[in-house]
Amino acid sequence: MSEIINLNKARKARAKDERKAKATENRAKFGRAKSAMSLDKARAEKLQRALDDAKREP
Repeated sequence: MSEIINLNKARKARAKDERKAKATENRAKFGRAKSAMSLDKARAEKLQRALDDAKREP
């Protein structure tokens, strides 16, 4: 015979695990310092300018 479980506790535990997984994703997505984000933006803009400058006009 299987073990008796409290379905309410199982539901809450599953929800808690889902929240933890979402929090981990959000930390990776949004948890960067403003200086790191501005540095990446500056690098992207510099790369775009270099590509635009290298284009040849017909």
